[in-house]
Amino acid sequence: MTLEIVPLRPVDKGLERALADAVDSGSLEPAVAYRLIEADIDTLPLLLEAARTIRERRSGRTVTYSRKVFLPLTNLCRDQCAYCTFVRRPSDPRAHTMTPEEVLAVAEAGRAAGCKEALFSLGDKPELRYASYRAWLAARGYARTIEYLRDMCALVLERTGLLPHANPGVMTEDDIALLRPVTASMGLMLETISERLLERGGAHRGCPDKVPAVRLETIEAAGRLRVPFTTGILIGIGETSHERVDSLYAIRALQDRYGHIQEVIVQNFRRKSDIRMRDWPEPTLLDMLRTLAVARLILGTTTAVQAPPNLMPDGYDLYLLAGLDDWGGVSPVTRDFINPERAWPHLRELKERTERLGFTLRERLAVYPEYVRQGDTFLDPAIREQVAGMVDAGGLVPPEKELW
Repeated sequence: MTLEIVPLRPVDKGLERALADAVDSGSLEPAVAYRLIEADIDTLPLLLEAARTIRERRSGRTVTYSRKVFLPLTNLCRDQCAYCTFVRRPSDPRAHTMTPEEVLAVAEAGRAAGCKEALFSLGDKPELRYASYRAWLAARGYARTIEYLRDMCALVLERTGLLPHANPGVMTEDDIALLRPVTASMGLMLETISERLLERGGAHRGCPDKVPAVRLETIEAAGRLRVPFTTGILIGIGETSHERVDSLYAIRALQDRYGHIQEVIVQNFRRKSDIRMRDWPEPTLLDMLRTLAVARLILGTTTAVQAPPNLMPDGYDLYLLAGLDDWGGVSPVTRDFINPERAWPHLRELKERTERLGFTLRERLAVYPEYVRQGDTFLDPAIREQVAGMVDAGGLVPPEKELW
C-alpha cells in the first residue's frame, strides 16, 4: 500500500531546487529548513519524497524497534515541567522509588516476554530537593540517585541479561563514566534549545535541568566518552517552528563532532488532565510529518529518526512516509509511564502496519547495529561480549528469536 499526496498548486521552483540540492548533497540549509517546517499541503509531497530518499540511503526498507521493559526507578524529580504527569512529590501516595526486588521482578517479567532492553527512566536529581528521599538513599548506602541507578543496571544486566538503557536526566562526565560499564546505551532528550520556555508561564519554568546549554553539555560529554546515545526534540510545548529547526541543527552539530547519537526522537506533546498544560493545543499529524521530514533532511544518513507510535495511534504508520526508520522501544509487559494514557500498539499490529506500507520490521537491541559493529569504540568489554551473542551478522536480533 502506498499513499500519494498530490499538490493542488504549483510548488515554488526555488524551494523545489533547494530540496533537490539537499537530496544530492545530504545537507539542508537552515533558511530552507525554516521554510519547510511550515510547508503547506502543496509543498508537502516534495518534502516527504526528499525525506524518503534520504531514509532509503540509510536503512533501505528496514524499520526497526526495540522490545523493552520499562523500569520507572523513581518518579521523584527536582524539576516541575508543565507537561509532566510522571513526577510526584514525596507527599503524594503515588510517589515511589523501586526497590531492588521490584526492579528484578519487572526485569524478569520482561525477559520472559522476550524483551532485550531494560529502559530505566527516572526523575532528575530528586535528592537535591527532598530530604526524605536523601534519607531513603542514605539508609541503603547511597548519596546520589546515579549511584543507586548504577547498581540497579548492574543487577538487571547480571541477573537477567537484559541490556540497560539509562535516562537519568542531566549527567556530568563522571556520572556517564560511572554508568558506562553497566549500560548498552544512554539518553537525554534535548527537547528544545528555546530558553524562553524557562520564563514565567513557560513549560520549563522551575526546571534547572531543562536549561538547553546544560542538556547539550550532557550530550556532548557522552560523545567524549563514546557512549551510544539517544536524544530528540519534544514538539508542541511552546517552541516556535524555527526553534524546532535550531534544536535539530544543534543535535546534528554534536553528531558530526562525535558520531555517538544513534537515534533522534521527534516526540509530540499530548495533553493530560493532571498537568498545567492540560488545555494546551496538541501537534497535529501534519505537524509531525513536516517535523519528521525536516529532521531527516537535517540529520541526513547520520542517525535513525524515531517517533513513538503510541502518541499518534490513528496515523503513526504515515510517519514512514516522512523518513522515519525506527519506532523506538515498545513494551509487551509495561506501560509507557511517561504517557500512561497512551497504550503501546501490539507488536503484531506494529508489524502489520509497517508491512502494509512496504517495509520490513526488525528487532534491534538498545544499541544500534552501527554501534555493535564499532563495539571496540562504543561499548564496555563486558557489554560488547553480551551484545555479540544476541545479534546476527547485520547487528539485529535474528528473526528466529523475535516473538510476535
